[in-house]
Amino acid sequence: MTHPAFIVIGGGLVGIAIAYGLQRRNIQTLLLDEGDMAFRASRGNFGLIWTQTKGIDMPAYARWTWGSAESWPALEQDLEAQTGIRLHYERPGGVEICLSDEEMSAKQAKMERLHGHAGHIEYRMLERKALGNMIPGLGPEVVGGCLCAGDGHVNPLALLRALHAGFQREGGQIISGVTVQDIQPQASGFKIHTGSRSFECGRVVVAAGLGTPQLAGMLDMNIDVRPQRGQNLITERMKPFLSMPMSRIRQTADGGVQLGDSKEEVGFDDGVTSATLAEISERAVKVFPHLKTARIVRAWGALRIMSADGAPIYAQSKSYPGAYAAVCHSGVTLAAAHANILAPAFADNHLPPNIAELGPERFAHV
Repeated sequence: MTHPAFIVIGGGLVGIAIAYGLQRRNIQTLLLDEGDMAFRASRGNFGLIWTQTKGIDMPAYARWTWGSAESWPALEQDLEAQTGIRLHYERPGGVEICLSDEEMSAKQAKMERLHGHAGHIEYRMLERKALGNMIPGLGPEVVGGCLCAGDGHVNPLALLRALHAGFQREGGQIISGVTVQDIQPQASGFKIHTGSRSFECGRVVVAAGLGTPQLAGMLDMNIDVRPQRGQNLITERMKPFLSMPMSRIRQTADGGVQLGDSKEEVGFDDGVTSATLAEISERAVKVFPHLKTARIVRAWGALRIMSADGAPIYAQSKSYPGAYAAVCHSGVTLAAAHANILAPAFADNHLPPNIAELGPERFAHV
C-alpha cells in the first residue's frame, strides 16, 4: 500500500475502530501502531458498554454514547461473522451499587440530571430488597443501586483482536512497532515520518491515545488530555452468580470476576499498589461477601486517556484539511460509533454534526 487514502495513527480501540470503519467502506487505510511500547489503555479496559455515567452534564456526549450502545449489536454481528472471534457481548442492563445513603442520594441526583436531557435512557433506583431479589448474594452493607437497562459488557481484548483481524480481512494494512515522530502537510496530503520509514497518504487520523496531543499539535489541533491510572484484579474462575455487569464488578464469560474502577492521578505510572488493590477488594467483598475466599490470579494497572471534563475530543484541522484527531477513555462503549458513524464522516471529509460540541474549542474559555 504505497499511497493509502488514509493513515490512522494508533492501534488501540479508538484507532482500530476508525480504521476498520474506513476499510469496511473500501477506503484504503494504513494503520501505524506503536505496539507493546505504547501505554495502551485497551489493555486495562473494564469491558463495559455503559450509558448511565456518560454525559450527565453534557447532552451531546449522552446522545453520542447512547447511539453507540444502540449500534453495538450490528458491530458484534459484523465482527463475529467476519472473523469468527466471539466477543461475548451481552446487554442485560447494568447496575451501580451504593453502599451508603449518601452514595444513593448522589447517584439519584446524577441520574435525574442525565434523564433531564436524555429521557430515552431508562433507569430505576432500587432499594436493598428489590435489588437483592434481582441479584442474589448481596452483602448487608448494600443499601441499593441504579439499574440502567441500556448497559452491557463485552470481552475488550476479544474486541481489540477482532477489530484488527476484521480490518486486515477487509484489505487494511497494519505496520506495528513504529513510533511516529513527525507529520508534514504536503501540497496534496501528508507525509508521516517514523524513525526509519516515511509514509504518504491523502488524509490522516491521529488516534494515538496519550500521544495524541503532540502529534495533533503538528497539524494545528490543540488536544489536551492527561493519564489517569486504573487498577484491576481478576479472580479465579467461579460458578456463574452475576447475571449483569456492575460498574466495579463484572463476571467474565469464563467465570473470572473482574474488579476495578480506581481513579488515580499519578502521571505515567501504570503500576499497581497494594493499598489501592486492597481498597478495590474490600469494597467488592462488601458487595458480595462470598468473594472473600476467591483467589486473585492477576492484577494490573493501565492508563486512561482523560480530558478535562472526561468527555471525548474530536477535531478536524482548520489549517490542514484532511487531518483529524480522536481521543477518549470510552473506547469500548464508543467502538460502534467510531466504526459506523465517525469513520464514514471522516471519509466524507467532515465531523458528524451531532458531535460538534465535543471539539477542543469547548476548552477555550477554561
